[in-house]
Amino acid sequence: MRKIFASVTLLLVGSLALQAQIETPQPSPLSTITQRVGLNDFTLTYSRPSLKGRKAFGDVVPFDKLWRFGANMATVLKSNEEFSIQGNKIPAGEYSVFAIPGATEWTMVLNKTAKLSGTGGYKESDDALRFKVKPEAYPTRIETFTLGFTNLRDNAATFELLWENTRVAFDINVEYDAKVMKQIDDVIGGPTAGSYYRAASYYFNNKKDMAKALEWVNKSLEKGGDKYWILTMKAQIQAANNDFKGAVETATKARDMAKADEDDAYVKSNEERIKEWTPKIPAGGKKK
Repeated sequence: MRKIFASVTLLLVGSLALQAQIETPQPSPLSTITQRVGLNDFTLTYSRPSLKGRKAFGDVVPFDKLWRFGANMATVLKSNEEFSIQGNKIPAGEYSVFAIPGATEWTMVLNKTAKLSGTGGYKESDDALRFKVKPEAYPTRIETFTLGFTNLRDNAATFELLWENTRVAFDINVEYDAKVMKQIDDVIGGPTAGSYYRAASYYFNNKKDMAKALEWVNKSLEKGGDKYWILTMKAQIQAANNDFKGAVETATKARDMAKADEDDAYVKSNEERIKEWTPKIPAGGKKK
């Protein structure tokens, strides 16, 4: 009986040993980046090899051959909305990212099959887009392959590769104005003070109808009461409508309220605008 028990115990221990897995640091760790650009949400998933004394381009990564744009599985770029690259519209979805590096020019590839084991299974017929970019010399040696979104704007971001002493970058463009305008149309008429404020700010920042922006910022103040950040926006809209006397009066009120709240940034910005606009007030205080 003891022999049977010992045998069963050994079998169980052996089975557990076979099932156990040893986890060690990966040579090319997985990285996931999520970035909002305009109203688009981008997710980038890639593995990050390091040089470890090697030469990257023209050696570890051969010139003129399809490369998985990282290590392990192919790099994947996902967007929840349509975007464009070099004037080419790309539908929302997931795309594998490849590159064909060259000494003076690279070919970038977006492929509609997202889950690929490196270049295995890649089919050129599934390409969503191919486009050319120029590599640049980078002054700092970058040990680990790095991708990211830089130079963020409302309508674009720069997609950037840094590795060794090489930088490769291109813009990803997004559309947002039509979406924002539809939101404004949908909520104006019964929105909160915050909605009126955001609509007025959007019109001001995008140089749209300043008379309408003034109407909306006044509605925001009417619904939500005097807030110095709303008054600051109103002053800027008044100045855009050439009402410099009204702009200075509103900015002064906003500055004094910000002082009471110890918000130095708003105090400083309003003081700078008061200084800028005061000389523009015409004799008699009427609009120019």
